[in-house]
Amino acid sequence: MAEQHVNSYYAATVNDSTRYPRLEGQTTADICVVGGGFSGISSALTLAERGYSVVLLEANRIGWGASGRNGGQMIAGISGEHNLKSQLGDEGAALLRAIRYRGHDIIQSRIEKFTIHCDLRHGWMEAAAKPRHMDHLRQYVDERIAEGDGDGLEIVEPAGMDQVLGTSLYHGGYIDRRSGHLHPLNLCMGEARAAASLGVRICEDSAAITLHGGAKPYVTTSRGRVDAKTIILAGSTDHAFQRGRLNGLTFPTGSYIISTEPLSEAEAASINPRSLAVADSNIVLDYFRLSADRRMLFGGRCNYSNRDPKDLSAALRPRLVEIFPQLQSKKIDYAWGGRIDIVLTRIPAIGRLEPNVYYMQGYCGHGVNTTHIASEIVADAICGTMEKFDLFDRIKHIRMPVGRWAGNQMLALGMLYYRLKDLL
Repeated sequence: MAEQHVNSYYAATVNDSTRYPRLEGQTTADICVVGGGFSGISSALTLAERGYSVVLLEANRIGWGASGRNGGQMIAGISGEHNLKSQLGDEGAALLRAIRYRGHDIIQSRIEKFTIHCDLRHGWMEAAAKPRHMDHLRQYVDERIAEGDGDGLEIVEPAGMDQVLGTSLYHGGYIDRRSGHLHPLNLCMGEARAAASLGVRICEDSAAITLHGGAKPYVTTSRGRVDAKTIILAGSTDHAFQRGRLNGLTFPTGSYIISTEPLSEAEAASINPRSLAVADSNIVLDYFRLSADRRMLFGGRCNYSNRDPKDLSAALRPRLVEIFPQLQSKKIDYAWGGRIDIVLTRIPAIGRLEPNVYYMQGYCGHGVNTTHIASEIVADAICGTMEKFDLFDRIKHIRMPVGRWAGNQMLALGMLYYRLKDLL
């Protein structure tokens, strides 16, 4: 039985209640996409625009997972840029410049083309959690400018922070005016609606049970089967499919968000006058932004042990109030969490299990932008343009040589070390 969307601010304000039918019986298509988040929906839409017939299978509801419940921050690039450069050298640096804002461009063009209402606003900031972090942030911006890719970047020195955020906890930072934030579930539902309008057959409550590549690829569900020329595993996949190159590759990490009641215009202007999406510079970071109706959406406290806090509001609210004491009296209207997939290199995993079975996953918190980049790269590969795909396929990923449970405990210990470093 399909699970409904989590009780989040996004689910409460979704503007499209379309339900898609369960797969019944046998059907055929050029492409079978497994997964109804950004990776899958964006892949299906891209390939439909190029003339392919597509069937998409989602175990629950469209946007049920991380795509429909994340922080809504549209951040440039990927989280593992330094690792990608170290592995691919000049080719990696050129690849990063080529794709850094490609996801933004895809999203913005679809919002305009298909009239998707998802509260897109520009402006994202990385805030220095420690004074020493500013040296790295200045260096990063200087390097981007030297590469000719610094348009829209703005350093905020410590003395200027009071003009940007209503808190004294940060020590400067940089703003990327080309990045921003949006309502992720409304974007995902809007892209699904666009894909369906182009002929994509979307099936909810249709979990993939078995998958077969080979000469005649197919995917089965409890009530149906899709025979296709190509299969795409889009986003987080069931344990049954964590085999071959996907074995021990990704580790689910808990991430949590709370939403306050709506703030007044004056209150919103006092804490975030430019309505920026903000993430701090810690490894185990905090992130926040204002929603379109002026709620503070505050997230963080990533949990690598797969043990969710019993009370999400109690876990997150003290940190919110530490950053913004002026929100002490505000009521928390929503609190929710979910899983994001972490890859130890922090580089998205884009590759093939078999010649006709592609995968993309492991966005490490940069999913809004990177899912759209990955889906285009895989679509290009299916259409015969392999350059970007081959570069990602060359990445040497680190895999845990243990079971997933033990791997998560090892990862949790490692992240505890970084959390302690953040606190010092």
